[in-house]
Amino acid sequence: MKRIEPIELFQKNGHEPLIIAGPCSAESETQVMDTARSLADSGVRIFRAGVWKPRTKPGCFEGVGAPGLEWLRKVRDTYGMAVATEVANAHHVEEVMKAGIDIIWIGARTVANPFAVQEIAESLKGTDKAVMVKNPVNPDLDLWIGAIERLEKCGIRRMAAIHRGFSTYGEKVYRNAPQWQIPIELRRLIPELPILCDPSHMGGKRNLVISLSQQAMDFNADGLFIEVHNDPCHALSDAAQQLSPEEFRELQSMLVTRTRTSHQDDSLSQYREQIDDCDRRFIGILKERLMIADDIGRFKKEHNMAILQSDRYKQIIEALVAEGIRSGIDPECIRSIFESIHIESIRRQMKVREKNGDCRSNI
Repeated sequence: MKRIEPIELFQKNGHEPLIIAGPCSAESETQVMDTARSLADSGVRIFRAGVWKPRTKPGCFEGVGAPGLEWLRKVRDTYGMAVATEVANAHHVEEVMKAGIDIIWIGARTVANPFAVQEIAESLKGTDKAVMVKNPVNPDLDLWIGAIERLEKCGIRRMAAIHRGFSTYGEKVYRNAPQWQIPIELRRLIPELPILCDPSHMGGKRNLVISLSQQAMDFNADGLFIEVHNDPCHALSDAAQQLSPEEFRELQSMLVTRTRTSHQDDSLSQYREQIDDCDRRFIGILKERLMIADDIGRFKKEHNMAILQSDRYKQIIEALVAEGIRSGIDPECIRSIFESIHIESIRRQMKVREKNGDCRSNI
């Protein structure tokens, strides 16, 4: 079987998504090889498994460490798949380089620490290692881009981003909220960067992985980064979110990939022109609204009125949400838009007051 050379790993293959799969943790040689065999039979080209596992609390399984790298080498030699594992510091990088592992990824907790990312980046200088960068745990696009830039400045050119969702507090459907607008913005800012989706960490439950994978495809993700275990119910880490090989094959059979370009582009461009026209008109209306807010700011200043009128603001939001519902628009969409507009109106009114020599906001 032909071995996949690292230079090919992140290249796009037409409309086919790149799928990287394997267990959350390399637990034993038998577990690694059994899982790899089933994935190789399913056509997977890149096998993933963590050997060092950052855990929230001490006493949990934290990986087998460097000995697990030999199991990954055996996967590559036996099944011809490229292999990937996570690193969190320079020592991990040194061990991975000695073992000849094809790809490394930097986890969400590590990406949140610029010192750790810089240490990893500097330890990779002079190499052509393929690197994947997960988003940080918190929804901070600049922090995500900063990690990518640190690697780039140290000479790393073959990179991909992994969107694994963002931590939120309280009751939630997903383990890590998708917040799709963030990877969409990353794509706009760095269009040449492949973006994979990790539906396993995003969902936190195996019954959510298929639907999240499809959502990722609908948002034109370049591929998927999925946890698959030969016996997921007895996995030593993240048992609830790992698929069995049978469930993984079901996902493959159900996944629908979307075309990025087609002969229908002319028709689509007409709709886009309509959208652009609506957006331009919306900007004009927004400008008019904010100019009125400036007039209101001057009026409040002249009459010594507080800038923030809480009762009035509450009435506005409630009325707009009700109008939105009648128009078939999601209430959260209406609330988000007009909360942003209100914040800008308050900012401009404060600016008017400061310009007139009065720094008291009376809020």
